[in-house]
Amino acid sequence: MDLYQHVMVLISIILGLSVYHLVYGVAEFIQHPGRYKVSLLHLGWVAWVFLNVITSWWWEFNLNLVPRWNFELYLFVFIFSCMYFFLSVLLFPDDLDEYEGYQDYFLSRRVWFFGFVALTELLDVIDSWIKGDEYLRALGPEYPIRVVANLMFCAMAARTGNLAFQYAFVFLALVQEVFFLARHYSYVGTDLGAPACWSAEGKNPNPAFLQPPSRENIL
Repeated sequence: MDLYQHVMVLISIILGLSVYHLVYGVAEFIQHPGRYKVSLLHLGWVAWVFLNVITSWWWEFNLNLVPRWNFELYLFVFIFSCMYFFLSVLLFPDDLDEYEGYQDYFLSRRVWFFGFVALTELLDVIDSWIKGDEYLRALGPEYPIRVVANLMFCAMAARTGNLAFQYAFVFLALVQEVFFLARHYSYVGTDLGAPACWSAEGKNPNPAFLQPPSRENIL
């Protein structure tokens, strides 16, 4: 087992636990339909987190192209993956005895939830930067616009409990996530055209701290 596989085992466990928590939470609605009041707002964010988890798991395969791993990179990828688990746990608490239903619970914890969503968006920028400048450019001009818009909406959603705004935000978040997925996440691997940042000449576009050591440095 090489270092990449060693790291991805842990990342896969974390993202797998996120999927488990989300699927198990939704399955409880079927098992006990009358236990808690279901909310479309809550389910919309469940769908958004689920999409992000599976696309993250899918796209992080391209980290096998990183020529050199170090502890800083490992720690970043670990923390990035943990964000999705935090979001999954926030969406499905152990019990709702203190609340009228999932909508009441979600709105009461919106500052924490949207805070983690905003942090995840920022970490995604770093993750994209690690893959290289050409990779960032391949995501198109809509990527920075998408990130800034999400951060702004997260800040507003954390401040207001207005249901019209909350429903509009989750709808727009799901739509843009699906479109972004369809445009950029269809394939992984260099032979299928992704990621575009890895040149045919074999040049490594990664930041300096990911570059393999030179012969002079080794000696």
